[in-house]
Amino acid sequence: MTTPTTTPSVLFVCVKNGGKSQMAAALMRHHAQETNVSVEVYSAGTQPGDAINHLSAEVIAELGADMSAETPRPIDSGVQRRVDRVVVLGDEARVEPVEPIVGTIETWATDEPSKRGIDGIERMRLVRDDIDARVRALLTEFTTTER
Repeated sequence: MTTPTTTPSVLFVCVKNGGKSQMAAALMRHHAQETNVSVEVYSAGTQPGDAINHLSAEVIAELGADMSAETPRPIDSGVQRRVDRVVVLGDEARVEPVEPIVGTIETWATDEPSKRGIDGIERMRLVRDDIDARVRALLTEFTTTER
């Protein structure tokens, strides 16, 4: 007897939901589509800003992904309760578990090139590449974990 599989799900969170969490969500959707894998992807901010970071959208587009039509939004507690994974990007955002929670919360201490004096588009590409590697690893984990 086989066990039915469920679609893996992830909520990416940062403070403003205009950069890192939107980048992670766009990359996860892009790579899942490329590999013909179904993943429910959400993103949110602990203190949502007003708009998407234009440099973030630009460097994501360089990889063939798109986040340009997205808008920052707050965390939906219903989504947080039911996703397999809540991923907090960077060290500024804090997400407390909302009970009952199905999945786990983890923090990705993402690269911050500005601490090394790297800014602008070069900074954003380094941030993107760090997030991209982590997203690819998470997608692999989702597709190799028996559900």
